Amino acid sequence: MATRVGLYPGTFDPIHNGHTDIIGRAVKLVDKLVIGVAVDSGKNPLFSLEERVAILQEELAHLPVPVSERAEIVVMPFKGLLMHFARQVDAAVIIRSLRAVADFEYEFQMTAMNQQLDREIETVFLMADPRHQAIASSLVKVIAQLEGDVTKFVSPRVKEALMAKVGRS
Repeated sequence: MATRVGLYPGTFDPIHNGHTDIIGRAVKLVDKLVIGVAVDSGKNPLFSLEERVAILQEELAHLPVPVSERAEIVVMPFKGLLMHFARQVDAAVIIRSLRAVADFEYEFQMTAMNQQLDREIETVFLMADPRHQAIASSLVKVIAQLEGDVTKFVSPRVKEALMAKVGRS
């Protein structure tokens, strides 16, 4: 039986509870989930690529057992076009999340362009859980930098790394 590979791309700077929720739901759809960490996303990440990959791997090690048993999960950095990376990892589907209408407009355009590059790879959208709809990595970083409490948005491990990074350890 062929392995159905899904690709969940992002910057993950840092990974937050919305991301882990999508990962937990995406593994129900595929046999293998590749989490692609964008090297150069134009977002000027707070954490280095190596730190983001390490933080993701640490978070995945603490996922509930049923999540990690549903599919193999691999974290890989990537550079360049998403569709090139999707082909490289043999992804049949790209997993994206939607939080709000603004996300939809951006993702709709991105999906249309990706289909022009490779019609064989589908894009599947998972709606953000209502508890996580407001969470964005950029907002989590601002809250941390302005001495706010990020406990509701990230795991204790990510909070510790984030606080150290913004000089609040």
